[in-house]
Amino acid sequence: MKHFVVVITGASGSAYGMRAVEQLLVSGHTVSLVATPTGAEVMAYEMGFRLPETSAKETVLRFLELPPDAPLRVVHNDDLFDAVASGSSPVDGVIVIPASMGFIGSIASGLASDLAERAADVALKERRPLVLVPRETPLNLIHLRNLTALAEAGAIIVPAMPAFYQRPETLDDQVNFVVGKALDVLGVTHELYPRWRE
Repeated sequence: MKHFVVVITGASGSAYGMRAVEQLLVSGHTVSLVATPTGAEVMAYEMGFRLPETSAKETVLRFLELPPDAPLRVVHNDDLFDAVASGSSPVDGVIVIPASMGFIGSIASGLASDLAERAADVALKERRPLVLVPRETPLNLIHLRNLTALAEAGAIIVPAMPAFYQRPETLDDQVNFVVGKALDVLGVTHELYPRWRE
């Protein structure tokens, strides 16, 4: 199976990131989870889930109701010596979900000041899939230019824009649609939402 890095930044929408982690693990893939400090704070505020400093893997898996042996790594954002900071590490893709505009601006500027930024930067330089799920509205011209620069550099932009053709009934349905679209571009099989005309 494949190895994906999931980055959760400080934009609203941490439920998207946690659902992505869950679905990648359920699909049998290895996940390295990196949360920025603000991402962890927003997750605690929005979901009532606080990412601990120790035993983080066990706590995340318990929260997601997944078996304790699921192939999850929770890596501290300050750990620039982690394997995913290097282009020699066999990572199959990086997904930043949700992606704050501050994070987008940093990687569009070529910054790699922490592990989350470095993992995204490595994906670009190694020509590996980098999926960005921005969750901001409205967008100003700087946001649009940064997103354009990243798309030109090879990133795939999947805005958190839920659809309605699948007739969602719950908030989970809306979360599943956005996460499913992000997983689609990574080639990850899922059953998160019904396909058009299926």
